[in-house]
Amino acid sequence: MSSKPIRVVVWATGGVGSIAIDAVHRRPDLELAGVWVHSPDKAGQDAGVLAGGSPIGVAATSDAAALIALDPDCVVYSASGPERDAAAVPDYARLLEAGINVVTTTSTRLVYPATFNPEWREQLAAAARSGRSSLYASGIFPGFGSDQLALVLATQSKTIRTVRVTEVSLNDHYPVASVMMDGMGFGRPLGFTPMLSQPGVIEGSWSGPIHLIAEGLGVRVDEVRGSLDREPTERDIEVAFGTIPAGTCGAVRTRAAGMVNGREAIVVDHIIRMARDVAPGWLSSDSDATYAVDIQGEPDIHAVMTMGEKEGHGAGRSAMTATAMRVVNAVPHVVAAPPGLLSSLDLPVTLPAGAVL
Repeated sequence: MSSKPIRVVVWATGGVGSIAIDAVHRRPDLELAGVWVHSPDKAGQDAGVLAGGSPIGVAATSDAAALIALDPDCVVYSASGPERDAAAVPDYARLLEAGINVVTTTSTRLVYPATFNPEWREQLAAAARSGRSSLYASGIFPGFGSDQLALVLATQSKTIRTVRVTEVSLNDHYPVASVMMDGMGFGRPLGFTPMLSQPGVIEGSWSGPIHLIAEGLGVRVDEVRGSLDREPTERDIEVAFGTIPAGTCGAVRTRAAGMVNGREAIVVDHIIRMARDVAPGWLSSDSDATYAVDIQGEPDIHAVMTMGEKEGHGAGRSAMTATAMRVVNAVPHVVAAPPGLLSSLDLPVTLPAGAVL
């Protein structure tokens, strides 16, 4: 890799974007060339201040064309919102066509591009070919905890019958009511129909990690089967997006199973609570975010990774940091990779240059 710093633009200054700004600014092999903001009120402000730190001499802008004109090597894309992929794909295509590589935490379904919306996938692939650029998506779950961690552990396996990856999280810190209530059903009566319960949503959300693991292990997934369970809270719970009344949904569990040769071979379980005492019969954890991998085979393997201090409600920030660093640490490798839509299978281990203090 070149000794010249890689010029990076961070796209948005929310939780993940703010972490990325600080991380890019700190790394000796990266240079923060610019920062995009959605709100005109933030335009012109110092990016370091917007990220919650000290001034760093880089002014944010809402002018996407001006950032593209800077000709950066890579964009760290972390914009969020209800439209997510629909709003992000045109941005990705514009950047890729301009010859700018993209790493993103926004479109988690792109962790394995082959399972992404076919029309959008071809649009992005064509843009990458035209600009001779690459796109890579990751995070923590979907991302490292849902796929690559399992594959790293599987390097110890002689035989494998099943791979199960699980996240158990306390998400009372998440502030976006539309996502939590309309999307997942929290705070709604159990008779309410959240977006998660619509046909194909769970299967589509977790198809990427399942197929990524399958390709890594050299097997073919015949189909993905999804299911949804919800449990009520017996008391009112105050959370970041408001109050969850007693009797409404306080915990959600999704399950996606990749079928191989007629049986469940690769399973993703996702359990989200608004308080630790909700759904006591489900798998629980003392930490705010726990990621587990269970491989049944020879040998049987069980590994648990946690984020944040126990009982400390610090996992929200920790998980956001892990999410941001999955793509920031990948920047040099994505810039060096052949053009195209990448997954973690296409990159080496993305070690964090300059992280040791």
